[in-house]
Amino acid sequence: MISLLLQEKKKDVSGAMPDSYSPQYVESAWYSWWEKEKFFKPEFGRSSVSEPCPKGVFMMCIPPPNVTGSLHLGHALTNAIQDCLTRWHRMRGELTLWNPGCDHAGIATQVVVEKKLWRERGKTRHDLGRENFIEEVWKWKREKGDRIYHQLRILGSSLDWDRACFTMDHKLSFAVQEAFIRLHETGIIYRSKRLVNWSCTLNSAISDIEVDKKELSGRTLLPVPGYKQGVEFGVLVSFAYKVQETGEEIVVATTRVETMLGDTAVAVHPQDQRYKHLKGHHVIHPFCSRLLPIVFDEFVDMNFGTGAVKITPAHDPTDYEVGMRHSLDFVNIMDDNGSLINVPQPFLGMKRFDARKAVLEALKERGVFKEVKDNPMVVPVCSRSKDIVEHLLKPQWYVRCDEMGKRAADVVRDGHLEIKPEFHTKTWFSWMDNIRDWCISRQLWWGHRIPAYFVTVNDPSVPAGEDTDGKYWISGRSEQEAKEKAARVFNVAPEKISLRQDEDVLDTWFSSGIFPFSIFGWPNETEDLKVFYPGTLLETGHDILFFWVARMVMLGLTLTGKLPFKEVYLHAVVRDAHGRKMSKSLGNVIDPLDVINGITLEGLHKQLLESNLDPAELERAKDGQKSDYPNGIPECGTDALRFALCAYTSQGRDINLDVNRILGYRHFCNKIWNATKFAMRSLGDNYSPPDFAGVCGQESLADRWILSRLSLAVDLCNIGFQNYDFPGITTAVYNFWLYELCDVYLECMKPVFLSSDEAAISVGRNTLYTCLDAGLRLLSPFMPFLTEELYQRLPRRPSSRTPSISVTSYPETSEYNWRDEEVERNMDLALLIVKSIRSLRADYNLTKTKADCFVQCQDADTVSVVTAYTPYIMVLSSSRSLVTLNAQDPTPAGSAVNTASDKATVYVVLKGLIDVDKELAKLQVKKTELGRQLEKLRERMGSADYRSKVPETVQQQDAERMRQIETEFRKVNEAAENFQKMV
Repeated sequence: MISLLLQEKKKDVSGAMPDSYSPQYVESAWYSWWEKEKFFKPEFGRSSVSEPCPKGVFMMCIPPPNVTGSLHLGHALTNAIQDCLTRWHRMRGELTLWNPGCDHAGIATQVVVEKKLWRERGKTRHDLGRENFIEEVWKWKREKGDRIYHQLRILGSSLDWDRACFTMDHKLSFAVQEAFIRLHETGIIYRSKRLVNWSCTLNSAISDIEVDKKELSGRTLLPVPGYKQGVEFGVLVSFAYKVQETGEEIVVATTRVETMLGDTAVAVHPQDQRYKHLKGHHVIHPFCSRLLPIVFDEFVDMNFGTGAVKITPAHDPTDYEVGMRHSLDFVNIMDDNGSLINVPQPFLGMKRFDARKAVLEALKERGVFKEVKDNPMVVPVCSRSKDIVEHLLKPQWYVRCDEMGKRAADVVRDGHLEIKPEFHTKTWFSWMDNIRDWCISRQLWWGHRIPAYFVTVNDPSVPAGEDTDGKYWISGRSEQEAKEKAARVFNVAPEKISLRQDEDVLDTWFSSGIFPFSIFGWPNETEDLKVFYPGTLLETGHDILFFWVARMVMLGLTLTGKLPFKEVYLHAVVRDAHGRKMSKSLGNVIDPLDVINGITLEGLHKQLLESNLDPAELERAKDGQKSDYPNGIPECGTDALRFALCAYTSQGRDINLDVNRILGYRHFCNKIWNATKFAMRSLGDNYSPPDFAGVCGQESLADRWILSRLSLAVDLCNIGFQNYDFPGITTAVYNFWLYELCDVYLECMKPVFLSSDEAAISVGRNTLYTCLDAGLRLLSPFMPFLTEELYQRLPRRPSSRTPSISVTSYPETSEYNWRDEEVERNMDLALLIVKSIRSLRADYNLTKTKADCFVQCQDADTVSVVTAYTPYIMVLSSSRSLVTLNAQDPTPAGSAVNTASDKATVYVVLKGLIDVDKELAKLQVKKTELGRQLEKLRERMGSADYRSKVPETVQQQDAERMRQIETEFRKVNEAAENFQKMV
């Protein structure tokens, strides 16, 4: 694709329009000019953002993409929707800001740079040390980090790039630090030792959204980083614990047999009669001297397995809760790397999945092993490292969410925050009403280092503190501030305080949670913060409703006392044409740039080779590409892609994207191009439009009709934008351009523009210009490049000298108030007559031959309408003549008949235009074939056991087929009789 940054000066459109539409030609150069002219800045046309705007303020921040990211269809959908909304609000004259930004993506970025470091220099981050490693990350960010910004420009995203923010910028980092300290000082952030999702490969806790749930149907070998051979999952191992007091056995089962080394209890249901006699008893651990109490807890399903469950509080979330309820021991058997600790020999120091095999063999040796069987299960996999996620007990920082979650639920219940589509509120309430505290610390180097310090008091009167004791953790904007705060807390001199800053960094979702106000300089009272916070709208995918949207609401209310936005609009998730999730292993991931520019099948295959798929997945993916894109993906262009994505949002939660439909919208672009090119010729080189769009009273019926349809389109588009009904808008503007302006009005006007009626030509030109001008502006939010190209070629009204379509006004209903429903009804009848004539001409292969036509009308009103619209009917149906008949008038002999409506019947004279004998012969063949089918079907349906043996659905299908054949047979007979009259 031609670079969007080829030039900053305005594109030269003074020459003739190229013969055909080319996305590459149309989409080049405009963006750099838009950006240079600062059309996307809210200050455009104003002295400052503080200058009052009568139309109001629209502010939306982008969901900040990862700095490591590259464009995918999810980004394309998000940005197509957001840019359409932004452009609409800007064109309405509102003070409009769409604020860009990029997320530092702690884990993803660290992984990328660590791999690069190892590949190029054979070094780890530990070889470099923290400070040098972070400098390497910044170096990578400066070189590669703006790639996605360039791709967003290709998509036409009208962001104010001067306000672009990176979550590790000083301004945002300061806000993150301030947010942590304020929340810590009020007790909302606290320190606690709990179970976390742990990646042994990353050596870090990870959030739920970074855990992929891999479903297994049974025994499966999965690749695990650090293991040469696959590790077995999807099996259930059963073994027995012996009861100390009675010697009997209790059989338990587990999918992670190595964790039995950390068992500290066996649980049974209080009502389970099999175990009631064991209350107060213990089982003996087979590999160590530990006695495990038998606890009674209602969480146990006594109908599953033996009804007894092993409890490993330090390595399972459910067991953790049981351990807390019954004050059990928490034995951690795994270090950060996944090697076993606190276990007896020979397991000590073993890697966790090597220990899995060793424990199984040891259970067999002790004679307590029972069985191994297949077990469908879900395995948690780290999306970043592809490691199997463990649950480890770690001291971490948490955000207390109960009160914040309640407020977030209440603002939706009270109507202060609207979530659309409304069905997502059920999910919102489910999460907010059952919210758990949020772990915000990560064991990484890249990110916002936690501004908290562990305090050691060098005074014998003050006892040493524990890591999880919140009293010994002080937050501060600097070490000196923290030292002074600690001195006050412990009532000692500052010089007796020693501090150790936490090594951890904050979860990336914490910094993105304050993004709506940190981008404006909070906590400082900046001009932008006053004008643009709270924002207007948050638009994003429904899959991050909790991870991002909820946290923005909670943190916004808590830290600023205000909602960060008034509305949330959640769009669907993009899937392939078959409804499958986009996956590299399926070969169905589509790069939007490949849709925009086009790509061969070989090019798609080459991308797979660069994706590190294993050989089996690679072949399956290539087969998928061959099936879906046998000829590759044709060039569709940005405008067609954007329009298709917005049109697709009617499919509910998920979007099944068919590339062929995008190609259909590329053809739509071509239709608009050709229509505008014809219209420009019809306007003439010296045409100057009147100062204001309006009706002069001299308009023809066709003029009045198209202006009425334009009024309707304007109304539907504005209503659609207000209701986030993007399919409603795209359908309205598509229908207006294609089915009304191109297919009807322009065809009706061709004879007018070729005539010598100067008055009709002048009115027609003004009407045509109004339609082009308003039609392009209606379409502009969806197709910014094509509409800019064509708008720049149109002459301008004296009152409208805006430099770009992106900053001109969007058509408003009050300006285009020309709806005429009577004219529309009459034209509808005329178009039904046209359709009927075209249908008959197609039936008799008269596509290149004009025929004489008659319309028999049932009443005087219909006669009047058909007479008035006769010139248009003749042009649109390519008829040689059209005669209107009254109900009692004789119909023409030798004609084909079709019913246009209950008020009008169409006759097309065939005599002299067709070979009657040939047509009769064709009809006889058809009649014979239909008779054969009818006889065969009657014979089948008349058999003795038909009613009893044939399924009801098949009987219904047969009956419908019978009706269809009988109707077709009757029509063939009627046609034959009609032809006989011509002989």
